[in-house]
Amino acid sequence: MRRYPIGAEIVTGQDGGRAVDFRLWAPACKSVQILLEGGPGSPDRVEMAPEPDGYFSARSESGGAGTCYRFLLNGEDKEFPDPASRFQPEGPHGTSEVIDPLPFQWTDREWRGPHQEGQVVYEMHIGTFTQEGTWSAATAQLAELSRLGISVLEIMPVADFAGDFGWGYDGVDLFAPSRCYGRPDEFRTFVDTAHALNMGVILDVVYNHVGPDGNYLRQFSPAYFTSRYENEWGEAINFDGPNSGPVREFYIANAAYWIDEYHLDGLRLDATQQIFDSSKSHVVQDVVKHARNTAGGKRLLIVGENEPQEAKYVRSSEHGGYGVDALWNDDFHHAGVVALTGRYEAYYSDYRGSPQEFVSAYKYGYLYQGQEYSWQNKRRGTSCLDLEPSQFVVFLENHDQVANSGRGKRLRLLSQPAKFRALTAVLLLSPNIPMLFQGQEFGSTAPFLFFADHDPKLADKVRKGRAGFLSQFRSLSRPEMKKRLSDPADHSVFTRCKLDHGERERNHEMYALHKDLIALRRTDVCFQLAASRKSLDGAVLSPDAFVVRYFGEKHQGHRDERLLLVNLGIDLHLRSAPEPLLAPPDEAQWDMIWSSEDPKYGGVGTYPPETGEEWILPAYSAVVMAARRKGASKDR
Repeated sequence: MRRYPIGAEIVTGQDGGRAVDFRLWAPACKSVQILLEGGPGSPDRVEMAPEPDGYFSARSESGGAGTCYRFLLNGEDKEFPDPASRFQPEGPHGTSEVIDPLPFQWTDREWRGPHQEGQVVYEMHIGTFTQEGTWSAATAQLAELSRLGISVLEIMPVADFAGDFGWGYDGVDLFAPSRCYGRPDEFRTFVDTAHALNMGVILDVVYNHVGPDGNYLRQFSPAYFTSRYENEWGEAINFDGPNSGPVREFYIANAAYWIDEYHLDGLRLDATQQIFDSSKSHVVQDVVKHARNTAGGKRLLIVGENEPQEAKYVRSSEHGGYGVDALWNDDFHHAGVVALTGRYEAYYSDYRGSPQEFVSAYKYGYLYQGQEYSWQNKRRGTSCLDLEPSQFVVFLENHDQVANSGRGKRLRLLSQPAKFRALTAVLLLSPNIPMLFQGQEFGSTAPFLFFADHDPKLADKVRKGRAGFLSQFRSLSRPEMKKRLSDPADHSVFTRCKLDHGERERNHEMYALHKDLIALRRTDVCFQLAASRKSLDGAVLSPDAFVVRYFGEKHQGHRDERLLLVNLGIDLHLRSAPEPLLAPPDEAQWDMIWSSEDPKYGGVGTYPPETGEEWILPAYSAVVMAARRKGASKDR
């Protein structure tokens, strides 16, 4: 019995042995043959039988795992790989390989998936996360990520793409993990190992377009695409036009496939604003629903990227939404970058990195929820005042934003060290879901640039397109900077982006900062409860400083509480402090329990902010204070 609508699957043959069942949607074709070109059952040519609605099917009793095959359409000489290939050992232009997922020995039977609250996400690109750039090498680093406190790994797209290196957003074989990183079972080993270390794994998937090189979908049916919508990266996917049913089925099945055959714990949906669908049930809603049904009782974390900031993606279907768990919050990032660098050009133009922006982001998620947005000369966002903090993912770095700095420099290298430490605390103690980008935790000096291995003609278009995109930044449009922009097709650009994990030791102060903050977030009950908006409040103290108060649970009539004090300017002296959030609970006083200026992080030390006569907030710092009953021990 087949598990998925199309593709090659191992089934029980007529004699009780193993056979391969092939099924293909190709309404543009009158006839289809399968060419078995390698492995079990080859060489052979198998005629596929037509089925209703443009499907074809066939079974090879002699084929099996490892059989390599392609399709011959309409009796013509040119051969094509399977659109639902499970592996392309020679890349998207080569043969497809039959993969049997069942023999893999999973050890994660007790794993139930990540909760939405309390997670710390880590975004990684397998090709640059290690020098080797493989699943096996990445697996060897997982124990250290677990010790750091990471709980969810977000893997940049792995659907196979043309060339030997790339970000993965130009994938063309959506069911085939790229051969650049290893074989399918090595991916499974990575996931199984992560689960053994109590880390979930979610995969970045691209359902808004298909890459330009190695995309053969149109050969099987032009109905995969539509010209009724304008897409930023090529042809839009046909989710609601004529003959769109099998197209929707293809993408919905793909989401379920990753959850089922790779035991993934969720998805990150790329650029959902470019997934066009006017159907009664939006395809994103169907993807989410089917993924959850496939997972059974296992928890999933499904995250969406949505540039227009449409809150409907995270609302339930009963409230007109699509059921996604959380959305990336670019507003938080943009405010953070301006606060750290002082520069607000291009899409940073509407941010100032002010205390109010961070307080509002903590409490309400998006900063723009329908107000006028001057950079786009239109209103931005929709209201999300009813959402909880845990429905937003916040970050200071991600793959896009590091690369968009022009030279791929990390924020740590573009900002003052003490201020960066303070903003790291703002990130990791956020009531939202914080996300780190690979190497951020140890202050990696490796850049992250845009790279894509294409043939010369396409590479030239990509190079010009990338330069055009970056020209929105006035500083990057200058001739002296244009000359220094990297060539995405240059292999050395790709290799320069590979992490040096030796920096974990060399930059031990930065690593200790992240490790301690994650531990504080995960073990302190006040920060654990902050995923609910009712458990915190915040206020601006000066043009550069703010306070956030975290309300814990009551114990024997006393509430456990914390203060996060952040000063992004020079020393602040408050001789009078008419701000209720600074007042300690009755019969209690504030004790400092953490500071970003601790010498172990490279800081210069911190005197307790409350002196008894005034409040002193040290320059460029973040301080955590705990309410302690008077006369109680200071040990915590």
